[in-house]
Amino acid sequence: MTRPPLRIGNASGFYGDRFDALREMLTGGPLDVLTGDYLAELTMLILGRDRLKDPSRGYAKTFLRQLEECLALAHDRGVKIVANAGGLNPAGLADAVRELAARLGVPVRVAHVEGDDLGGPEGRFPGALTAHAYLGGAGIAACLAAGADVVVTGRVSDAALVSGPAAAHFGWAPDAYDRLAGAVVAGHVLECGTQATGGNYAFFAEHGPEAVRRPGFPLAEVHEDGSAVITKHDGTGGFVDVGTVTAQLLYETQGARYAGPDVTARLDTVTLTQQGPDRVRIDGVRGEAPPPTLKAGLTRLGGHRNEVVFVLTGLEVEAKAALVRAQLEDAFDRATSRPAEVRWELARTDHADAATEETASALLRLVVRDPDADTVGRAIGGAAVELALGSYPGFHVTAPPGKGAPYGVFEAAYVERSAVAHVAVLPDGERRPVPSGAADTLVPADVPPPPPPAPLPPGPTRRAPLGLIAGARSGDKGGDANVGVWVRTDDAWRWLAHELTVDRFRELLPESADLTVVRHDLPNLRALNFVVEGLLGEGVAARARFDPQAKGLAEWLRARHVDIPEELL
Repeated sequence: MTRPPLRIGNASGFYGDRFDALREMLTGGPLDVLTGDYLAELTMLILGRDRLKDPSRGYAKTFLRQLEECLALAHDRGVKIVANAGGLNPAGLADAVRELAARLGVPVRVAHVEGDDLGGPEGRFPGALTAHAYLGGAGIAACLAAGADVVVTGRVSDAALVSGPAAAHFGWAPDAYDRLAGAVVAGHVLECGTQATGGNYAFFAEHGPEAVRRPGFPLAEVHEDGSAVITKHDGTGGFVDVGTVTAQLLYETQGARYAGPDVTARLDTVTLTQQGPDRVRIDGVRGEAPPPTLKAGLTRLGGHRNEVVFVLTGLEVEAKAALVRAQLEDAFDRATSRPAEVRWELARTDHADAATEETASALLRLVVRDPDADTVGRAIGGAAVELALGSYPGFHVTAPPGKGAPYGVFEAAYVERSAVAHVAVLPDGERRPVPSGAADTLVPADVPPPPPPAPLPPGPTRRAPLGLIAGARSGDKGGDANVGVWVRTDDAWRWLAHELTVDRFRELLPESADLTVVRHDLPNLRALNFVVEGLLGEGVAARARFDPQAKGLAEWLRARHVDIPEELL
């Protein structure tokens, strides 16, 4: 007998997301499972530093405060809660949830998933602050099958928060690849919360500012065959359409094969259909055996950084920038030790004949990095302050220079599945080992580029911003950035597929000109996904770039002018 769909909601896309989302989702409509994604590359570094100060911490404390308000509500409504808020210490968070439940008098059964931690004094990555494998959803499924009401995990793949509950509910076998892949795709859409319901959406202005003033969080109705409908609670803000779902599907992905610990989902098989207002159906997803290795995320302290932002107002901005730069470079050369890395960036935010001082000003940003705290601290701050009366006219900075702060570095590694002890700790305390995955594995390879569509016939064009017809969304994966670009009509796809080549992309975004750029075609989504290798240096925690997570990279691309066929405008 076919089981009814499983309604899985999301109430957090990152550590620091809207606090009251948990309550909103529990009271806004029916749910079976409510998930929360609290972990990201930067979050692991933050939690690692928390754990250095207090070994009993290392988890997302916000989640515990949310449960204090909502645990009884979830229990009364029969909603299971699954969250990766355990971070570096899922066992500690599970104990804290049990203590909270006892204090509140709420009889919930708590379980957790562990085994992702590859660090410690005898870990295989010496020198790493944190080292965690990305686990799949099987441990979550085992906990739910054993009757858990709350499951907390450490580092699992973001989509596992959805695929795990779906596998438990429908009893999917580990090799039900198509069904698992469908749930993984639904999980990827949900994982960033309101990005699926109009948040950070390229075409938000078409819906008016009120539509996305406070978007509701998304949910997925997952079916037994692995298909799903992305929607949201009635009456909540935002909107769900093929565009919002496409944007999130492209976010922080790369090629057609989306590899995970349980399954490799084929993004080139995804079909999206607008089923009704705020309802988008995802089906047709094919899955393949997962890779033979598991991805692991490593963070380490990379050194110390400092920055000073000089304000350059009015005339001769370039000359003012050259003067202060030469003065600081002289100071560095006279210092006992010069910072290992010195980076200058002039942002021409100034306007001619401006009506306000702020709009008449440009910003010159100096960033220094070095292993030694003093080299980027007092020495840099002192050198900048000493120029106050002897530099360019109108000298001032946005804030007094600080002492400098430690920064982190993220990198990915890959480990054999057998090296990771995935364990589900059930509500009764039983420690149940979770098999490393399906018997079959498959090393993912790039899918050969599909044949391009027939080009549009020649016709008149108009020079205009690419974003008039193309949406885009960008993000980070370690030191790489990805930019997904999509269009909404078949004719626009015929043009985009031929126009936006790798060379054209490099031309439009000159920062990528000397980097490796790989294009992936996804015709089903009328989309191209570009991966720019090394754009972000050592990752977001290193903060080497003005936009360290490449969040605005897609909008920069959309703002560039190209020759667009008039029939598309």
